[in-house]
Amino acid sequence: MSEEITLDGIGVAPGVLETIAQISAQSVDGVAHIVTSGSGLAGLVPKGAARGVIVEIGEDGALTASIHISALYGRPLREVATDVQRAVTDALLTHTGQAVASVDVFVDGVVFPEQ
Repeated sequence: MSEEITLDGIGVAPGVLETIAQISAQSVDGVAHIVTSGSGLAGLVPKGAARGVIVEIGEDGALTASIHISALYGRPLREVATDVQRAVTDALLTHTGQAVASVDVFVDGVVFPEQ
């Protein structure tokens, strides 16, 4: 998102929606951290993959988000991903009033406790 977006007549600076989604995802029990960079094929990173959170607004005004996380070992990954989806959906809806069409969660790794 490089351009200002308009939500119900209010301009929102680029990155604001990603910040809302990132903070809400990080607050979920079982999320170790948001993955902020990818290695890609032969070290090449596709556009947007360097960010761990991408939020876009569709033509219909609904928001879509994709979030890359590393999960903590010991909690079922499906539960962590579902909780992230709920947290991000609730946060975006609460802060913007816009419908959320989808929140895609990608578990890119698992962090094991240190012994």
